[in-house]
Amino acid sequence: MGLVELFLLAVGLSMDAFAVAVCKGLALRESKPRHMALVGLWFGGFQALMPVIGYLLGVQFKDAITAIDHWIAFFLLAVIGGNMIREAFSKEEEPADASLTPKKMLPLAVATSIDALAVGVSFAFLDVQIGLAASFIGIITFLLSGAGVKVGSLFGMKYKQRAELVGGVILILLGLKILLEHLGLLPF
Repeated sequence: MGLVELFLLAVGLSMDAFAVAVCKGLALRESKPRHMALVGLWFGGFQALMPVIGYLLGVQFKDAITAIDHWIAFFLLAVIGGNMIREAFSKEEEPADASLTPKKMLPLAVATSIDALAVGVSFAFLDVQIGLAASFIGIITFLLSGAGVKVGSLFGMKYKQRAELVGGVILILLGLKILLEHLGLLPF
C-alpha cells in the first residue's frame, strides 16, 4: 500500500471521528486549543491503536486465508464505507454533548475506531508496515478531529453529513482497488 492510498485510507477512517468532533464543537460553542487537542488525542489515539490490534489478530489467520485475503479486505472496507454512507443519509441526530470527560470520550473513541480495527485485520493480509500505517492514521485523525471541533463551533452540523459520505466513498473505492489489483484487473 502506497503513501497516497494510506493517506486516503486515513482520511476515510477519520471521517467518523471528524463528524463526532463537529458535534462536540457544536456543543462547546467556543472551541479552545485544549478542546481541539483533547478530542484529537482521544480519537487519534484510538484510531492508531485499533489497526494494531486488528493486525495482530489478522496475523494469526493470515496463512489460513491468504487465497481470499483480497476479498476479505474488500468486504470489510465496503461494509464500513457503506455503513458510513448510510449514516450520512440517516435522519437520526445525535444529541450534542459538550462533555470531554473520559466517561464520555472513551465510548466515542472506541465507537469511531471500530472500523480501524477491521482495517487492521486487512493490513495483516497486505504489504503494510503496521507501525507506520497506524501512526499515520492516528496523526491524520488527530488533525482532522481537532479541526472538526473548530468547524463544529463555527459552522455547526453543516459538514457532518458530507464528511461521513466522503469517508464512506473513499473506503469503498480503496476496497475495490485492493480487490481489482489482486485479481490482476488494474495495471498499477
